[in-house]
Amino acid sequence: MEVVVVLAHPCADSFNHAIAARATSALARAGHTVHLLDLYALGVSAAMSPAEREAYHTDQPILDPLLAEHATLVQRAEALVFVYPTWWSSLPAVLKGWLERVMVMGVAFRFNDARKVRPALGNVRRIVGISTYGSPRIYVKAINDNGRRILLRAFRLNTGWRTRTSWLGLYAIDTATTEQREAFLAKVDQRMASL
Repeated sequence: MEVVVVLAHPCADSFNHAIAARATSALARAGHTVHLLDLYALGVSAAMSPAEREAYHTDQPILDPLLAEHATLVQRAEALVFVYPTWWSSLPAVLKGWLERVMVMGVAFRFNDARKVRPALGNVRRIVGISTYGSPRIYVKAINDNGRRILLRAFRLNTGWRTRTSWLGLYAIDTATTEQREAFLAKVDQRMASL
């Protein structure tokens, strides 16, 4: 299976980087072709430019060559894995901006003859979200876990309802012990190896 892992954390020594490394390694060991997109390391901007907004409804909505490469990878992918920290109850700005700039008409969705929006990513069979949270799970649940909802509900509309989804969250990371972090990495390894 062709898998795209999207990582959104600015610090190379972060636990999110350790998660992405473990996920990528497990996927490769399982025989999958893995493409890691480290958004910060690649210099992806969160902001859509005025020119990109103008181009959004045209036949060429992606102006950035790097993001065009990402769109091509996504269009071939059978699974998408998102690794990020939950900040302000949602996705980091770079990941939200990446979604807005890559998941455009012709990539993530299309219009049918009646001008109704239809999914364009029928190739994606799995969506996996892996996030770390500063807050305990009960707090995250109380505020609706917006990043999770964006990826597993809103984004899934672009892949179709047959797409399987899964979620792995490490809650209260600020007080997590080394043993809890290692157990979480082992869980990531096991889930990705059985994808």
